[in-house]
Amino acid sequence: MIYRFQSGFKSYIEGVIEQKRAVGYSYESQAYILWCFDRFCLEYCPQEKVLTKEVALHWAKRKENEHPSSLQGRISPVRQLAKYMNSIGIEAYIIPQGLPGKCPRYVPHIYTDNELHSFFTEADKCRLDKRSPARHLVSSVVFRLIYCCGLRSSEARLLKVEDVDLEVGAVRIRDSKAKNRTVVMAEDVRQLCKSFNEQVEKIFPGRDWFFPNQHGSHYSSDAFIYMFHQIWDRTGITNICGNPPRVHDFRHTFSVKRLNLWVDEGKDLNAVLPYLSMYLGHATLSETDYYLHLVHDFFSVITERTSGKFAHLIPEAEYEG
Repeated sequence: MIYRFQSGFKSYIEGVIEQKRAVGYSYESQAYILWCFDRFCLEYCPQEKVLTKEVALHWAKRKENEHPSSLQGRISPVRQLAKYMNSIGIEAYIIPQGLPGKCPRYVPHIYTDNELHSFFTEADKCRLDKRSPARHLVSSVVFRLIYCCGLRSSEARLLKVEDVDLEVGAVRIRDSKAKNRTVVMAEDVRQLCKSFNEQVEKIFPGRDWFFPNQHGSHYSSDAFIYMFHQIWDRTGITNICGNPPRVHDFRHTFSVKRLNLWVDEGKDLNAVLPYLSMYLGHATLSETDYYLHLVHDFFSVITERTSGKFAHLIPEAEYEG
């Protein structure tokens, strides 16, 4: 989405967004937050062109009932803006890293087998909508790919046709967290994606994006989340323990199930964890270590043995000719 900036920081905000995107970051949610900051400045300090301590800390003030992680999400892009301004010789106050204090780590929702089955069953029931002719196909496949391959939601959303090798079942993830990697699909997932591609190609011949929206472009983050919630709400599942389900929790569930499988097999997690870390595209092993805590917490709940196949979640592939 294209935002119109109007405050005294307009050129600097546009500059930092351009810089981040030039090195491979999508910077979508951050651009929205900077747009909110721009609106804040128009109201609070319309004539200000210097990012002072007073302006920055007023922005960093916690709102009533605001979760610490949400506050951190608001602060980080403005901190990056200040760093960018300093880098080009414009003095700006950088909000200290210690603010707003250490946030409690978000505990993801780990899907149960019943929740997964219910969600994908409802996803398969999505009907053709002439306004978005491929949406019913996308909704049936994209969330399965995220879960079965442990992808980030943005990685699936921004996947290009040229990066999906449907003959060998490999997906190339470009510039995610400034790193490229290749993810291998299970055979049933490969067949599902191949059938999907053949159907969508008839709707959008020669398209660029593997999962196209109604215009043939990629889905925005908001539209993607909306599609997820439309499907989830139809499951009728309301007795949720802990935090509510999110798209990104398919990736967390993939990771926890994989670790539980290794625990069941008696494997040394210290030996196999680096493989999971590389597969997930983590920058450091410490990012993957977090899942060890989740395995311990959810071990009594997640008992299904996963072999790398997801046949019970994959519908029959239909090929023509």
